Amino acid sequence: MFKSVSSSLLWRGLLAVAIGVVSVAWPNVTVGAMVILFAVYAFIAAAADGARAFAGRSAGPVIGYLLLALLDVVAGIAAIAWPGITALVLTIWIAAWAFVSGVIEVAMAFRQGEEAGERAMWALTGLVSIALGVVLAIRPDLGAVSLAAVFGLFSIVYGVSTLVLSAQLRKAGSATQNLAESVG
Repeated sequence: MFKSVSSSLLWRGLLAVAIGVVSVAWPNVTVGAMVILFAVYAFIAAAADGARAFAGRSAGPVIGYLLLALLDVVAGIAAIAWPGITALVLTIWIAAWAFVSGVIEVAMAFRQGEEAGERAMWALTGLVSIALGVVLAIRPDLGAVSLAAVFGLFSIVYGVSTLVLSAQLRKAGSATQNLAESVG
């Protein structure tokens, strides 16, 4: 168990650092990519909802899924037609995500059985995430390009702290395995 969780944290940390470096180096590209990814997601969701509409046996779900597919298509077209507004909405959405995930990470710092270093890392990542969410929510008008740079810095800090947690978990797993072998 320790190995799979620590490996997951390792890959998550490496990905966060890589995304952070790209976001800081090319913030305009990052904003454009976020808008395009949202549009692609909306079109894929439309196709899935359209397919699901005809998978049911009654007319009620067909109409509901077709309406969802239509809404998804409209959202994708709107994202492409008005990338600025889409970037602003995504900025607000990311603010909410960062705040909520930060609160959860701070709460995780107070779980029983955690070592002081692990508590500090959970608390640090959570507080950085909360700060990002608050700043973005207070001033979303500062622009999505600023978000890309701040998000990049956040991703780097988050990635490094996740890599540290991965190493600590891997070390704890090795210690547990050595103890189990010496007892057994």
